[in-house]
Amino acid sequence: MIAIIKYKAGNTASVANALERLEARYFFAETPEELESARAVIFPGVGHAGAAMESLKEKGVDEWLKNTKKPVLGICVGMQLMYENSSEGDTAGLGIIPGSLKKFDESKAKVPHMGWNKLKSTGQHPILKNLIEKNYLYFVHSYYAPVSEHTLATCNYINNFSAIVAKDNFIGVQFHPEKSGSVGSMILQNFLDLVYSPKAANALDK
Repeated sequence: MIAIIKYKAGNTASVANALERLEARYFFAETPEELESARAVIFPGVGHAGAAMESLKEKGVDEWLKNTKKPVLGICVGMQLMYENSSEGDTAGLGIIPGSLKKFDESKAKVPHMGWNKLKSTGQHPILKNLIEKNYLYFVHSYYAPVSEHTLATCNYINNFSAIVAKDNFIGVQFHPEKSGSVGSMILQNFLDLVYSPKAANALDK
């Protein structure tokens, strides 16, 4: 079953609704013990990175995330907190993915980056299955992750940034798949397919 991390910065209702549309079984988890019982984890997030990080620390979820081998999908701020730090409040992140987040240059365009935008794929990964460059996804964010070796897909707003990243068992998406219609549902289904694949089951059993 999929655990959705429930904390003060999580947009859990919309993620739960998206999983229900896919007929996926899920539950809300607030503690490491609850998360440990899940097959995989969705790590949503909205709002200020610093406040989100503090909320994770309250029950030790931050340390659990740093050490888990379960598949984890970070969404928006959930993805951002996987990085080492963010200039939003000079926030130290989980340090799972190398790099620092910066704010978009407000002198060049309106910030936040809000609305529908396209991706450009730069890698091979199950999360990208059936995703094409004509597809649009829904973004709402003021801070962006750099393009790096862990980038699977980029997006352009003011400058190029990481829209989908992956490292080991962690996947992050800057957009909101739960608010991105059929394309967002497809990406969530790709994550579910990855989680329940025989390869993933073997890895979790070890």
